[in-house]
Amino acid sequence: MRAVRQAFMVSSATVMAIGVAGCHQAPAQGANNAATATALKIVGVSQIDQNGAAVAPPAGATPADPAGDGKATCAPVSLATASALTGPDAALGSNVKFGAQLAVDQHNAANPGCQVTLKPFDTESDPQKTSEIAPQMVDDASIVGLVGPTFSGETKASGAIFNQAGLVAATPGATNVTLSQNGWKTFFRGLANDGVQGPSIANYLKNTVGAKKACVIDDSSDYGLGIADAVRKTLGPITDTDCNIQVKKGDKDFSAAVTQIKAQSPDSIFYGGYYTEAAILLQQLRDAGVSATFAVGDGSKDPELVKQAGSASKDTLMGCPCAPASGAFADAYTKKYGQDPGTYSTEAYDLTTMMLKGIDSGATTRPALLNYVRTYNGQGVARKYQWGPDGELTTTLIWIYKVQ
Repeated sequence: MRAVRQAFMVSSATVMAIGVAGCHQAPAQGANNAATATALKIVGVSQIDQNGAAVAPPAGATPADPAGDGKATCAPVSLATASALTGPDAALGSNVKFGAQLAVDQHNAANPGCQVTLKPFDTESDPQKTSEIAPQMVDDASIVGLVGPTFSGETKASGAIFNQAGLVAATPGATNVTLSQNGWKTFFRGLANDGVQGPSIANYLKNTVGAKKACVIDDSSDYGLGIADAVRKTLGPITDTDCNIQVKKGDKDFSAAVTQIKAQSPDSIFYGGYYTEAAILLQQLRDAGVSATFAVGDGSKDPELVKQAGSASKDTLMGCPCAPASGAFADAYTKKYGQDPGTYSTEAYDLTTMMLKGIDSGATTRPALLNYVRTYNGQGVARKYQWGPDGELTTTLIWIYKVQ
């Protein structure tokens, strides 16, 4: 799903703010609104379990270093990323590319005897486009591992292609539950799925925010519908049956949905979809006088939502299985790219680091790297990585963020 330019360490005692990069595009209310929006930040609230309860993160674990011991030797090989580098979701896709590239650059600088090339592929977040470029990755014999695809629809469209080729495809962002149910042996999910994310966010709304009546909206995409249905199921009877709404990714006029929502007077609204449409919907809701708590999942957790929705985005809640950046990784990322790590930057860095460790160990073919990943058990910046037979992580938690 989606780029929060952030760098902070979440602990049980401290929550640090995430800066929002870029200039605000002032909405109709004028200069004061623009100034307010520019000052807004996406702030980490807490890590939560599926009941929506805060969970203190583990302390003292040292993440894997892509530099290794600097003694690796290997024939030249390549890794690839598959993410949106152009189009409306490019902010999220660029986060993946940047995180992976940082890991490769740190590895190559420390290991002159083992140089790895990163080959980024632009999916435009389009499943059809992804299914067309997937064979290009497969046919490139130098590519032994893939970080991606990033979104659920494109992963669904290409997973069988990578599986048939025996090419590791570790996604840093695709969260649709059904992806791990296809029998793909090369699929590895680098974060919690919507079966964890949806209930966690829903229970946070119920048990912490105190939601009593909710509207749930989805954008009809594989991701948006999947997470929205998980939220609907967990919210149960507080989900207004007259306020289950489906829109379309790419829509710009949400007047019908806004009218329907306003008529139901909910205290909470959840939107399952991506940040571009979420920002437009949120602006139109606030313009119509709807003041209900607005919550989104990882597909909308991006400073672009704040920039595009302006001051209307204040107090928006964002759930995400993506971890906040911290420590040396966050510092190096900011120095290299002039911006803080965003959504999925950390996961992309961790997954690339894991594959680089595999290459350094001698796993320089697709079958060897696949076996290495399948049996991997190691700490990253974001979390511990170890998978079950279905490619799902053995330990999963969600983070809550807030715009303020």
